[in-house]
Amino acid sequence: MKLFNPNQVSFAEGAVRVEGVVKALGLDLRRKVLTSRDPEAQRLRKLLPVSNVPPGFEKYQLPFVLQPSQLFVTSAPPGAEVAEHSHDEGDGVRFIADGSVIYNGTELVAGDWMYIPQGTPYSLRIGDRGALMCYCYCCSCAGRADIAEWVTNPPLERFLP
Repeated sequence: MKLFNPNQVSFAEGAVRVEGVVKALGLDLRRKVLTSRDPEAQRLRKLLPVSNVPPGFEKYQLPFVLQPSQLFVTSAPPGAEVAEHSHDEGDGVRFIADGSVIYNGTELVAGDWMYIPQGTPYSLRIGDRGALMCYCYCCSCAGRADIAEWVTNPPLERFLP
């Protein structure tokens, strides 16, 4: 059995790999949203395989690097729309866990993803079965009202036994 050690390269080394491959293809990922369905992403997938995996697994590195980030899970009903907006504090990635999202005329389904560069406007519509999505953003998508009480006077007693 092949021994699996996920600690063979540093975060910085992995970032250098991604940046080198993206640059070699002449892509500028700071200027557009990239989804797993885009032709460029398919080429990048072939160029970023990972061989350091347990037996039976296949793995590839995504073509972007997110610095310290915050994670979110969102569900939405069929046909819901997200108006054009941007995340001005940092990059983000959205993973489709279930259902679908329509972005720029392309349907992204479970297993697909989209990379959203900092400050890049985008909008989307939820598909016919609704959607469950996981987000990883280098910013916080929480609203001011969500954090106000925690910042000034954390209500921990509500959550402690």
